[in-house]
Amino acid sequence: MSTAKVNTLTGTTSAGSIVVTGEGGSTTTNLQQGLTKVWYAGNHSGGAISATDSFNVGSYTDVASGIHKPNFTNNFRAAEGYGHAGTHGANEDVIDNHYTQQVHNRNDIDTGSCEIVSAYGNAGAQGVADYHYVTNQFVGDLA
Repeated sequence: MSTAKVNTLTGTTSAGSIVVTGEGGSTTTNLQQGLTKVWYAGNHSGGAISATDSFNVGSYTDVASGIHKPNFTNNFRAAEGYGHAGTHGANEDVIDNHYTQQVHNRNDIDTGSCEIVSAYGNAGAQGVADYHYVTNQFVGDLA
């Protein structure tokens, strides 16, 4: 077995584009496009997010109860050209609770930030709150 040790990978056709053959050998994935570009985990129960770890987030804005906005260090290429997934929970939640992280308002999406609302299931406005554990991941093309 060989080990490759490198500091930089550069595509031969395009510097930022490297194609990787999939597990079955019949499909390919573009390595750059398949990476998570922004992620964070932290505590939002005190209002402002206290991040335990993050990647490509410069700061957070506490918009309102249950609504926060990560401010990206590096912008995405287009305001509606990226997607996200996330979850949140309280201190002692059981596994069958249903929590959602969703974009607060389509107008609150831009290339450098995105307002996120934390809600409990279908509880409507009553379920929106600053929860203890918040995590989100964003994918898409950076500018």
